[in-house]
Amino acid sequence: MALYGDHPCKEKIVDCEVIMRFPYQKLLIVGNGGAGKSTFARYLSERFSLPAVHLDKLWWLSGWVNRSQEEFDELLEFELAKQKWIIEGNFRRTFLKRLQACDGAIMLDIPPEQCLQSVYHRAETYRGRTRPDMTEGCEEEVHEDFIKWITDEYPNCVRGEMMAIMQESGKPFWVFSSREEAYAWADGFEKE
Repeated sequence: MALYGDHPCKEKIVDCEVIMRFPYQKLLIVGNGGAGKSTFARYLSERFSLPAVHLDKLWWLSGWVNRSQEEFDELLEFELAKQKWIIEGNFRRTFLKRLQACDGAIMLDIPPEQCLQSVYHRAETYRGRTRPDMTEGCEEEVHEDFIKWITDEYPNCVRGEMMAIMQESGKPFWVFSSREEAYAWADGFEKE
């Protein structure tokens, strides 16, 4: 795990243990396809009583038909204006806008091979059904272009771009090279 930026946690002493309150009200989660963004967002949402927003649900209509950029942007603006949220997803075009609105960002920097295994497992688990973080009517599938995104485009282009933008933003952000690191970080905060 790597921590970047200031850490604004408030601490209290309980039985000689330091327990940190979760100080973030607007958190961004990015990472490769299959990295576990949606699952981690749901976990944080339940643990810290923050609503999870899945960008895939905003972008896709039933049957894998995408919304217009204008409609997506309106939905995103509506979510960003809220007092609390965890927004997960990449969508490079709106990344800077989301980063500027957040209190902190997380990158799940999971190896592409592991992400691909997770995507195949997810496809098997939700075969013929819609997964919880997707628009109803978008049955789980694995397409060749998504495999290319996971194994080539994200690790060789998108990851570096997002990392550079986060580093320049001045926002605190964390890069986790395993899911276990990410969950251990979350579990280090007092449950809401």
